[in-house]
Amino acid sequence: MLQQAREAVALAQDLFAQAVAHIQADGPDSQLDQARLYQLSHTAASLAMCETALEYGSKGTTEERLAHIFIGKALHEFAAIVWAAHERWGISGDALDGVRGYCSTTTQGDFIAEAANRPGPGHLGADLTMVAEIFRRFADEQIMPVAEAIHRHDDDIPQDLIDGVAALGCFGLSINQQYGGSASGGEDDYLAMVIATEELSRGSLGAGGSLITRPEILARALEAGGTDAQKTKWLPKLASGESLCAVAVTEPDFGSDVASLSVTATPTVGGWLLNGTKTWCTFAGRATVLMVLARTNNDASVGHRGLSLLLVEKPADLGHTFHHELDGGTMGGRAILTLGYRGMHSFEVVFDNWFVPDANLVGEGAGLGRGFYLQMTGFENGRLQTAARSVGVMQRAYELAVIYAADRQVFGSSLDTYQLTNVKLGTMAALIQISRQFSYRVARQMATGEGAADAAMAKAFVCKAAEWVAREAMQIHGGYGYAEEYEVSRLYVDARVLSIFEGADEVLCLKLIARRLLA
Repeated sequence: MLQQAREAVALAQDLFAQAVAHIQADGPDSQLDQARLYQLSHTAASLAMCETALEYGSKGTTEERLAHIFIGKALHEFAAIVWAAHERWGISGDALDGVRGYCSTTTQGDFIAEAANRPGPGHLGADLTMVAEIFRRFADEQIMPVAEAIHRHDDDIPQDLIDGVAALGCFGLSINQQYGGSASGGEDDYLAMVIATEELSRGSLGAGGSLITRPEILARALEAGGTDAQKTKWLPKLASGESLCAVAVTEPDFGSDVASLSVTATPTVGGWLLNGTKTWCTFAGRATVLMVLARTNNDASVGHRGLSLLLVEKPADLGHTFHHELDGGTMGGRAILTLGYRGMHSFEVVFDNWFVPDANLVGEGAGLGRGFYLQMTGFENGRLQTAARSVGVMQRAYELAVIYAADRQVFGSSLDTYQLTNVKLGTMAALIQISRQFSYRVARQMATGEGAADAAMAKAFVCKAAEWVAREAMQIHGGYGYAEEYEVSRLYVDARVLSIFEGADEVLCLKLIARRLLA
């Protein structure tokens, strides 16, 4: 069957390449068909993950079954597109008929149900397995006992959790050793960060897994464009957790349309005066430095080339509001109430003539107008982290569903004796493990300076998968899944944000993945 899978995936990839060529030949007008480009992007992601599934499937019998479930599902969805829209994709309507037999087997209920409680090994080496165990233990013992209270009351993350993550070296996992981190320049540098992120997110997305996302984004931006003095000052502080950071990019009228941002930084003696409003600035209260993308050139014709990155220092603040005054300027923030993803709080931050010294412009003179590119460099890492966060949320939802299905009696039998329950659990297991393995692959690529496109595809696919897994885990719980006293309800509302932040799914697909496919 594995050979059948290889042949089926190879055929699908050939047809996909044919579709890309067809859309390219359509010319610029093809870019107007957003529905087609959106499907194209998600299909690209699922087929790329099929390659990872094939590699994973060669490692054992459990691994092979999970691979077949994933590949069968991906090919079935691609076949539905081909059947319904083959002319717009430039593919023959019967082009995938050769995979019917394979899909018929691998999408059968009994075949999938066999994997219900067989999530498969991760195949990490001894060192990385130890990393996973350390952070899983921390999540079990430190995060989970307080995660529900933080969520229900929208509390601040306890300082001992932040101190604990810092003590484990989590903030510096992919910061180079010369700046106080633990990265050595090898391919496992990013992988350790991905593994830690997954395990902390399994404990809680808002109170654990997202703590290191913002330091990672800022660290990447500094590495790409910071001066030596800025790297020497800031990277050790980020690695140790001495400086907690937030990222201020989005504005009330501009989300993913970064080139149109309007918050301004105006030159003044010794630095810049910052004016305007940023929103969805997660962790801005507790942060002691904000990475702010601001317009330093007001000429409308320069677009994103008029943006620069500034490091805005502030005191750490607890609670849902803050206000500071400095040399006649003010900075204020208020937390935005959200369905989930609580603990870090997402703030609206208003700057009024807030002074930022020249030394805090990333890259200083050489960084003028480069903010958009530096921010995007940081966000590439953020997308990989979001994929890892999604895997952590999925993993916990799956674990809870397995436990509940074993305990819950329905019509005289436990839920896990019913085929449909096991089909759901088997599909979850396949989605989680192949998503995990793909994240590992992308992490190794990014450690060598590659993998930006695959990081975007990982985020696009895995975030949507996490939402489905959390939904089905809640469904298995029935009415209790809708009760706040059950952990799965928190996982569901947390999973919903994953396709929105770090680049909304639609914009990510249309503006990044599809553009790169068609370039």
